[in-house]
Amino acid sequence: MTQSPQWLHVFLDVRPDVAQASANFWSTALGWELGDPWLRHPELRSFEPPEGDAYLHQQIGDHGPRIHFDLEVSDESDVERLIALGASLAGEPQEWWPMISPGGLHFCLVRRRDHVRPPALSWDGHRSRLVQICIDSPAGSHDQEMAFWRSALSWRWAASESDEFAGKLFPASGSSAQLLFQRLDEEDEGRAVRGHIDLGTDDIEADAQRLVQLGATPVGPGRGWIVLRDPTGLAFCTTGNSPDAP
Repeated sequence: MTQSPQWLHVFLDVRPDVAQASANFWSTALGWELGDPWLRHPELRSFEPPEGDAYLHQQIGDHGPRIHFDLEVSDESDVERLIALGASLAGEPQEWWPMISPGGLHFCLVRRRDHVRPPALSWDGHRSRLVQICIDSPAGSHDQEMAFWRSALSWRWAASESDEFAGKLFPASGSSAQLLFQRLDEEDEGRAVRGHIDLGTDDIEADAQRLVQLGATPVGPGRGWIVLRDPTGLAFCTTGNSPDAP
């Protein structure tokens, strides 16, 4: 791999019956308007920030609510490299390569491009921006999943002192989002690795209150974050990560 992926594209995968509710919530929550359907792929649309390039998108299909993400890579050789590390192809390549991680997380590889990261937006005295994807792994697959992504990406690794979180991968400054690795409880019913998105804000309580007013449902506080669900039932967090990260 000549260059590590620097840009993550996040996709909100939703069914047709909840697509509009998802679009309305996330457009107002982020301050990014939902654009027109993609050429040749009308099931896909992008949330367009006022400044900078889009990295949150909506995909309408027979799945979700869930998220998946795309990694930008330099060339097709990265496909074979990730397969050698334990990933597998999940379908026929199109403009992208659909993949599955060792723990069952769906993601895609796409051709790398130059991007400008959107700035954080202000909301009555505080700021926020989508800054992080948290990879949630059941205990039995957590170590393997974490090892895969650490090998797949040449990003800076910072270990966590918490038993719940293994650590974080930081891309180069100016990238769209970073990756956090969470170890789920033994009693968690999910068997496959999954992900959720985290907003970064400089006022967690104020941002949670704003999001609830927009239609989110509060789930509970954590240590430096608040868990919520969007109107479709998708879990996400507002966190104390800097809205200017990474």
